[in-house]
Amino acid sequence: MAQQHRRQVRAQRQVLTEWRRIDVAGLEAPWHDRSRPTSDVMPLVLSRLNLEQRLAESQILQMWDRVMDRTITAHAKPVGLRRGTLFINVDSNTWLSELVRYRYDEMLEKLQLSVGKDKVERLSLRVG
Repeated sequence: MAQQHRRQVRAQRQVLTEWRRIDVAGLEAPWHDRSRPTSDVMPLVLSRLNLEQRLAESQILQMWDRVMDRTITAHAKPVGLRRGTLFINVDSNTWLSELVRYRYDEMLEKLQLSVGKDKVERLSLRVG
């Protein structure tokens, strides 16, 4: 069965070479070699989508308004999560100072209790 298939492929190539008046088998080879089973490709695709990271970010955004005090949510919003650091934009220098000096530990503790210590290890607050 496999030999018959190879003969057919060779015959098709020979006919195409004669018709085109050029042998393009060497140019077409990379196209045929690139096929891979879906089971090999999917883990790579999923890792590049970074779904775990996006899920953690969406959980934090959903929990933020529920977990934090209203005075904090009125002046600060989470904008991203990278390597355990939650980045938070604050609307003024005054509130940045307030949150860093007096509310940092409280905010971190509440977030860690709601989404896990492994997801949020530290906070980075900035005016933005």
